[in-house]
Amino acid sequence: MKHTDIKDLFSAHSQHLNKSVTVCGWVRTWRDSKSVSFIELNDGTCLKNIQLVIEKGTLDDQFLKNVLVVGAALLVNGTLIPSERNGCEICVTAIELLGGCPQDYPLQKKHHTLEFLRTIPHLRPRTKFFEAVFAVRNELSYAIHSYFHKNGYKYVHTPIITGSDCEGAGEMFRVTTQPWNAGAKTDAEYFANDFFGAKAGLTVSGQLEGEVAAMGLGKIYTFGPTFRAEHSNTTRHAAEFWQIEPEVSFADLGDIIEIAEDFIKHIIKHVLDNCPEELAYFNERVEKGLIEKLTHVISGDFGKITYTDAVEVLKKSGKEFKYPVEWGCDLQTEHERYLTEEYFKKPVFVTDYPADIKSFYMKQNADNKTVAATDLLVPGIGEIIGCSEREADLEKLKAAMKKRNMPLESYAEYLDTRKYGSVPHSGFGLGFERIMMYVTGVQNIRDTILYPRTVGSL
Repeated sequence: MKHTDIKDLFSAHSQHLNKSVTVCGWVRTWRDSKSVSFIELNDGTCLKNIQLVIEKGTLDDQFLKNVLVVGAALLVNGTLIPSERNGCEICVTAIELLGGCPQDYPLQKKHHTLEFLRTIPHLRPRTKFFEAVFAVRNELSYAIHSYFHKNGYKYVHTPIITGSDCEGAGEMFRVTTQPWNAGAKTDAEYFANDFFGAKAGLTVSGQLEGEVAAMGLGKIYTFGPTFRAEHSNTTRHAAEFWQIEPEVSFADLGDIIEIAEDFIKHIIKHVLDNCPEELAYFNERVEKGLIEKLTHVISGDFGKITYTDAVEVLKKSGKEFKYPVEWGCDLQTEHERYLTEEYFKKPVFVTDYPADIKSFYMKQNADNKTVAATDLLVPGIGEIIGCSEREADLEKLKAAMKKRNMPLESYAEYLDTRKYGSVPHSGFGLGFERIMMYVTGVQNIRDTILYPRTVGSL
């Protein structure tokens, strides 16, 4: 059906003023008086509602009762007229009821708690909060693709179903066609009768396949869904999330750190430039000072500190941490937030972590204790990027895998990349929902994705 987006009416209303227009949308709110009825209509193209002005007698009274209902879907004809309060509004001449809405529609109030809205994920995109979230998510996705395209990366699609556990943590969802009561006497028998004839799972990362692609294509990136069967029922963890993973041949740790900082600044600037209305909303309703924070990030240099020095900073801080800090421990969120929010007061790269707390594929440093890895920590969130130079030496890589009791035969193709023309290469992984939390100020990862998947909740 021919109609004009409400966003276009506001952005170019001078072209439409005093002319007949047709719009579609859902009733957000309405109010009634003796002579006039008002409807706030929204179609999802922008945060602002267009006000409909209906003079009494224009529409049948009984029909008007069906129209003045929160949640009802309408097609509206009328004249766009100037409005001192709203910029413009529509003087209605005709309305078609596209979809009626009963009184048990859950979104009757203007403001609902996010906890309540999580119980109705199928309806929450109709709220202003989630309209803003998904507008930013859309622009952030575009910014990611545009950055890599502009800089000569090839977009590759790595497998969602895989036989390898990239992180080696055993937190994969199993993929199977076997019945629940397969009756196999051994693992070998069970998997022999399965679809692939081998154990398969949902990917936790596209990195290993991304490394394979980079060894022939030079610079690649992946941007797709990843899955972790991790029992972490926190505000920062989800079982299904989207991840951005560039892989760059002929790049060391210093190179990939520069790329990561440039990338983060690019995508944040894009959102600042293209989502002013949404960021103003989040700045007012979610995180005071959000716009100032993001502007500060893109205008200054990120901090950098080694893991060893960071541990010393934490130990000398005088802070009472829930988790004590000692060299060799994994930094907890409270440690990461102290470094970013109190010590550096900006994003910071922590480099050269102990080898024992990092993944097998990371390049071993000359001290034989640490690896060429870094995490990018940001205020309010903690880690958003995990980054490393990859171990390019075949024998060192095999030794690291054996130390972790990893079956080398399962990674034969991956090891071949070190056997045939190995080169220094580096990459990082950025959780898309984590960066969404950072640029919107939203505190719970469940509120950055259409259908959040968390432990115990499908």
